[in-house]
Amino acid sequence: MVKHQPLQVYEKQVFVSFVTGIYGCRWKRYQRSQDDSSKWECAWFVILCSSFLLLLFWAYFWLVAQNDFNEFNWSVYNRFGEWKDETIPILASTTVGFSYITFLMILAFFHISLGQQLNLYWVHKIGVLATLLTTISGVVSVDDIWGDEWDILLVSLQSTAPFLHIGALATVTAISWLVAGYVVRRERSNFQVVVLVTYIIILAAVYLAPLSFNCPCIMDRHGLKPRPDIIGRRGAPMLAPENTMLSFNRALQHGASSLEADVTISADGIPFLMRDRTLRRTTDVSKVFPSRQNEDASFFNWTEIRSLNAGQWFLESDPYWTVDTLTARERSRIGNQTVCSLVEMLRLVSRSNSSALLNIHKPPPEHPRSRNWFMDTLWAAQKAGISQKRVTWTPDTDRGKVRGLQQTANEKLSVEEIRQRGITSLTLHYSKASHKDVQEYLANNVSVTVYPVNEPWLYSILWCSGVPSVSSDAPQVLRKVPYPIWLMSQTAYDFIWISSDLVSLAIVIGIFCFQKWRMSGMQNYNPEQIMLSAVTRQTSRDVNIMKEKLIFSELNNGLSSTEELSLYPENGYARYSHGGLSR
Repeated sequence: MVKHQPLQVYEKQVFVSFVTGIYGCRWKRYQRSQDDSSKWECAWFVILCSSFLLLLFWAYFWLVAQNDFNEFNWSVYNRFGEWKDETIPILASTTVGFSYITFLMILAFFHISLGQQLNLYWVHKIGVLATLLTTISGVVSVDDIWGDEWDILLVSLQSTAPFLHIGALATVTAISWLVAGYVVRRERSNFQVVVLVTYIIILAAVYLAPLSFNCPCIMDRHGLKPRPDIIGRRGAPMLAPENTMLSFNRALQHGASSLEADVTISADGIPFLMRDRTLRRTTDVSKVFPSRQNEDASFFNWTEIRSLNAGQWFLESDPYWTVDTLTARERSRIGNQTVCSLVEMLRLVSRSNSSALLNIHKPPPEHPRSRNWFMDTLWAAQKAGISQKRVTWTPDTDRGKVRGLQQTANEKLSVEEIRQRGITSLTLHYSKASHKDVQEYLANNVSVTVYPVNEPWLYSILWCSGVPSVSSDAPQVLRKVPYPIWLMSQTAYDFIWISSDLVSLAIVIGIFCFQKWRMSGMQNYNPEQIMLSAVTRQTSRDVNIMKEKLIFSELNNGLSSTEELSLYPENGYARYSHGGLSR
């Protein structure tokens, strides 16, 4: 009696070869396997998924943090003392790493859907591990240098959450095909139950996620407040060097209703505009006064400060990637800018009938004007001829000595504290200005200015929240936002949300039913019959038919040499005798 394995017919499977070849360097058919993946390879798949999720989070963070790119570079400068645009290598490496990991994830899911064994090539394992470690080190570094920026993730969800929900809904719906194909197998295991329960929990969480959303732009359009005023933060620093006359002029030309500036007091009592503690970043002090380049800017007298060039650094460092958009004439004007005095800036504000927001840096105790700095500032305002009601004073010290100027605070205060201090407005970072807080301040006649606001999505959120004014490095960008980028009534959003959930649920149930039907249909036939039937049905000349694995085993101590087996030679198959194989 002869026992044999069935005759197998193979076709060229270009797509399967591509998938297994790129993912696991298994280009040949005999290198592939439909057995279950080993625990080691499953562990690498988990690492791959973890890398993808971390990179997705990392890429999203830098996408929304674009609002504060200059703030990040400034933080790095203050930490290491050298100006570099650190966002370029970070964005480049993130783009490459995310593309690479996403491609491997797609190949891995194709392996699962095609029933192929996961065998990640060792080169890819090194690449995945290197990408994961690099991303983790990036997260740790940002947390150390720029830890406050994580708040922008929660702020951005006020704008992106409805759209991320649709994306998450589509993703979990698509994954149901793989989950259903795994859990409806004839073999039952505890792990299948764990996978199914986990998937159901994730699916329910995605369906109910909108209950936790807090999106100011989901509102009745009739309740939308007037467009927030735009304050030129240090002018228009994307178009001209910050805190220069050219920058302030550009801000007014692009619709800024107010100007914000950083004020430092010189050694001889002249208030001038400078953000940094030193003059290194924004002037050529390293060339003119090389021995004093790290000295506090307030210890220079006005004559020395005025001799410095305050525009060439902008052309050389290109802090906002905008220099290439400037004309030759504009570059020439920028290259000749000098440090601006407070008087010059306030005179421009007075002529343009706008207002000013002053962030005054109090001199150190050993400074010659440490006791008279506020008088120097008031003197500059009087000399400029501007009404004191159009000048807002931000320091929280010496308020009793400064009368007539509008006073604000840079910290979040209760309504009671605001009244006790005699403050009329607050200047808050966008992470501190929640929709609820803004409404409470406005209800108590406290004006709120939010900074820095450079992206349309953030401007739209604050507009929907009712913020009266924003301070921006990009007035030329916000000027082009005539309306919130999206606005939707609660009824309309509820309809979209519930409809999407119901459609997704119907698709998921349909996929599970189809996979159950498909698997039960396959289980009603003998696998040997299926393969042998495939042989008789194969007629196309374009298909490469491979006849192999005609394996015989002898039972009861083997067969005699005269025994012979014939497999229908008239049909073009093989004839086997104990002595050989003939065609």
